[in-house]
Amino acid sequence: MTVTSPSIQLVARAALSGIIIAAIAEIGKRAPTVAALVASLPLVSVLGMMFLWWARPDAANMAAHAQATFWYVLPSLPMFLLMAVMLRHGVGFWLTLAAGCGLTVALYAVMVHLGARLGLPL
Repeated sequence: MTVTSPSIQLVARAALSGIIIAAIAEIGKRAPTVAALVASLPLVSVLGMMFLWWARPDAANMAAHAQATFWYVLPSLPMFLLMAVMLRHGVGFWLTLAAGCGLTVALYAVMVHLGARLGLPL
């Protein structure tokens, strides 16, 4: 069995993503706000755009991707506020996480519905 270049690229992308997540978790043990800052950086989006560009260097495709990413980030933001409120009121972490994810899925559905009505390319 030979290892193809796309296989190596996939493993490298997965390893890089894992390193970023592990770094955020380690930083968060000592400095939660610094970890939040690192987590809030659009590292995954930037890396994803770089990998997409290398695979398919198409400006129109990249522009569509960047614009859709903007519109999909917006409905994900309330999750963080909901989770902060729930945790501060004594709700367990796993229930809080599930509620935050549920809210995000619901808001994604709203965004897709509104996006179609408003002519957004989602």
